[in-house]
Amino acid sequence: MAAVLGQFMEFHSVHGTNVRLDPSKTHATRVESFANGVCFSKDPLSPGEIFLVEIEEKELGWCGHLRIGLTAHDPRTLETVPEYSLPDLVDMGDSWVFAITRNHNKVIEDGEAEGGEQPNVGNEAENKPKTFFTDTHLYIENISIPRDKLVGRSRPGRFSHILDDLYKTNALPPTARRSRIGVVYVPKEQGYADMHIIINGEDMGASAKRIPTNKPLFAVVDVFAATKSVRIVQVEYG
Repeated sequence: MAAVLGQFMEFHSVHGTNVRLDPSKTHATRVESFANGVCFSKDPLSPGEIFLVEIEEKELGWCGHLRIGLTAHDPRTLETVPEYSLPDLVDMGDSWVFAITRNHNKVIEDGEAEGGEQPNVGNEAENKPKTFFTDTHLYIENISIPRDKLVGRSRPGRFSHILDDLYKTNALPPTARRSRIGVVYVPKEQGYADMHIIINGEDMGASAKRIPTNKPLFAVVDVFAATKSVRIVQVEYG
């Protein structure tokens, strides 16, 4: 596990030409067009540390949504920021980006059923208690992330989740306003890691595997098309 977790997250001062950052550098808005909205984390991520954003504003009339991932390119070394994270940044190599859609974001692993669930063995799977809303942490391999900030709420308010069926069922659509989407990498064998995308507190699985960890890895957030504005959600590790 990394030595530093829970650092104050900011966007890098290097970003796409259509991006404007607020003074705190935690709020990114695409001010023109539908492209040139690529942003980076100010600092590299530590293993097990999530870079989490909430969709604040949508823009009608465009197809496509937020894109998120990792890059081993230090933003300061880029001659120009690519117009798109997919395919431009990915085509440069050492970058792994995942497009968020309204559904079907779950990565299907070998041996899993079509819905992303393990096949039932007898009644064991049916009888296993569902702990999504009782566990205080999300566990991925050997890392844990506090759940309290991971799930987007469909309505604002400190206690709104008590009566909010969308919150209770984790049914807030991935591309909706207030949806929370994060990226984290999990160490595997020596020198490699898997990238996981977290949507409203649910692990989508390893969307990229065997990512080399010999270089610092920065988060990539592409404020693309129908996604107009995002803000960083700070996660505290206890």
